[in-house]
Amino acid sequence: MYSEEMARRYLARAGVTLNGSAPFDPQVRNPRVFRRVLLLGKLGLGDSYVDGDWDCEALDQFIDKALSARLEHSVNPVTDYALQAWSWFVNLQSVHRAFHVAEHHYDLGNDLYERMLGESMAYSSGYFIGGATNLTDAQFAKFDAVCKKLGLKPGMKVLEIGCGWGTFARFAAKNYGVSVVGVTVSKEQLAYAEKVCGGFPISFFFGDYRTLPASYNGTFDRAVSIEMIEAVGPKNFRAYMQVAHRALKNEGSFLVQAIMGTGDPDPWISTRIFPNGVLPSFKQLSEAVEGLFRVSHVENFGRDYDRTLMLWDEQFRASWPVLKVAKNADGSSRYDERFYRMWRYYLLICAGAFRSRRIDVSHLIFSKPAIE
Repeated sequence: MYSEEMARRYLARAGVTLNGSAPFDPQVRNPRVFRRVLLLGKLGLGDSYVDGDWDCEALDQFIDKALSARLEHSVNPVTDYALQAWSWFVNLQSVHRAFHVAEHHYDLGNDLYERMLGESMAYSSGYFIGGATNLTDAQFAKFDAVCKKLGLKPGMKVLEIGCGWGTFARFAAKNYGVSVVGVTVSKEQLAYAEKVCGGFPISFFFGDYRTLPASYNGTFDRAVSIEMIEAVGPKNFRAYMQVAHRALKNEGSFLVQAIMGTGDPDPWISTRIFPNGVLPSFKQLSEAVEGLFRVSHVENFGRDYDRTLMLWDEQFRASWPVLKVAKNADGSSRYDERFYRMWRYYLLICAGAFRSRRIDVSHLIFSKPAIE
């Protein structure tokens, strides 16, 4: 088969052998995988894995090798270009679409995230740079690093755009004496956050960041957004920065933790995992802050995300015996075997992408006033 022989040649360039004996060698279970990848590229590769057409013992290593060898450029199906073109012409992250990612992803079930994320309930990269040796310590170290970088002091008011399950807000209020307003579009996250943040000076706004009331303008000393910008989209980066700029007092600062990429949607991740998600490029963000903020701090720590993702995968696998018997209200299975393959594929290809340095994660601090 021509497509199979072509796959063998391409994989050999990355030091990978089709049906080989190394843990990173993919094992083909159904030969239709070659046609699916040829026609659909990344979308075909991911879907065929979820469908059981191929397996790989060390999927993260396979993706690292494939991306390091730039193998994705070997197959350029029209579907990849069609998605990019569609995102150029349509605002995939408009206000009326803002709740899609919450309904599809964040509202899957707090039981899943509690088991995968652990005590911190932080769904973002940990921070191992300071010497943390486990996931929980790395996540709280990240929270602390964010607070220190923002120079939080007792009495300050903080706006958190994309507050997750409320655990950063609770950490900042408890350890730095600040009050926090968290913004979310997830009903499940909101319910959890309100529960864990009880007794602290923390309140929540349920809605899209673009619909924050005018009464918030000029009232916050600091703003923070930890891995929410990936749901914002290139057509809205400027609006996102304008919201933070309006909310901040003069001399205020806005810290964004962002997964950095090319600025174009990934065909599989943006359709199967995070609807309409896009990893921003530095160029896009620099253009978005022009005249609003000056960039006062940048730190990249992508290797920490690789480690974080591998730990999430470990905890997800360990929890699967419990998760696979979880039921919905109607008695149907909440997480089936197909979900298991999809979720592991998601976690491990992301780990491989960070390991190959094709994507990164950054702390960016934008400060008022902008450079004149």
